[in-house]
Amino acid sequence: MIDIVEHNRMAWKNEVEKENQWTIPVSTEEIINARKGNWNVLLTPTVFVPKEWFGNIQSKKILCLASGGGQQGPLLAAVGANVTVFDNCIEQLNIDKMVANRDNLNIETIQGDMKDLSCFADKSFDLIFHPVSNCFIDNPQNVWNECNRVLKNDGILLAGFCNPIIFIFDLSKWDKEKKLEVKYKIPYSDIDQLPKEDLIDRIQSKETLEFGHSLESQIGGQLNSGFIINGFYEDISNGDLLNPYIKTFIATRAVKKM
Repeated sequence: MIDIVEHNRMAWKNEVEKENQWTIPVSTEEIINARKGNWNVLLTPTVFVPKEWFGNIQSKKILCLASGGGQQGPLLAAVGANVTVFDNCIEQLNIDKMVANRDNLNIETIQGDMKDLSCFADKSFDLIFHPVSNCFIDNPQNVWNECNRVLKNDGILLAGFCNPIIFIFDLSKWDKEKKLEVKYKIPYSDIDQLPKEDLIDRIQSKETLEFGHSLESQIGGQLNSGFIINGFYEDISNGDLLNPYIKTFIATRAVKKM
């Protein structure tokens, strides 16, 4: 049995040490520009979130969910939002703390599992910013349910996630022979579908363990939780081998309606 929360917590500590692109904090210059109204943030790898998706966030309570790393949270705080960054990895949260201290930002950081937001009361936030991250948990429905609970009525959920097509291929075949061969089914799980020796290698190397969730669970899951989706776009990933054929990331804007 693998404690996926604990394993991925340590894997992201490893990513911080390797300076993964999602662990590199924004600069002071970017914070200065954000205070002047010039800012952009990412839910997916390359496309900036439309500003109209946010509305006026001055003094609004924003939860940056599974969004540590000193990137989105500090920029939203610089614009004037009251920001809480919630993440599984303390090392990621420490980067947000560093930026907050460096640039005099008011950011609260809390460590925890994105599936469990019990530390927050019902209707605590005006907006949740949830970039690509639920590929590191086994059940996104729990996330959507908790997001709906902690959002105020008419609150906004901005979410990024993977197109599950990226999980169906045998990447070892690509590495060895440069052939894209379909091997795995959706929903996908590294734990259940990787060959045992590959899984052991990922665990010992402290690499993240991932899950490929169906679009039904990603989009339908939001609808089942009580959200109305009113924004959608797709994105590519830097260097992704499927870029010539299909966009492999999705962002949605959803509103809580009671």
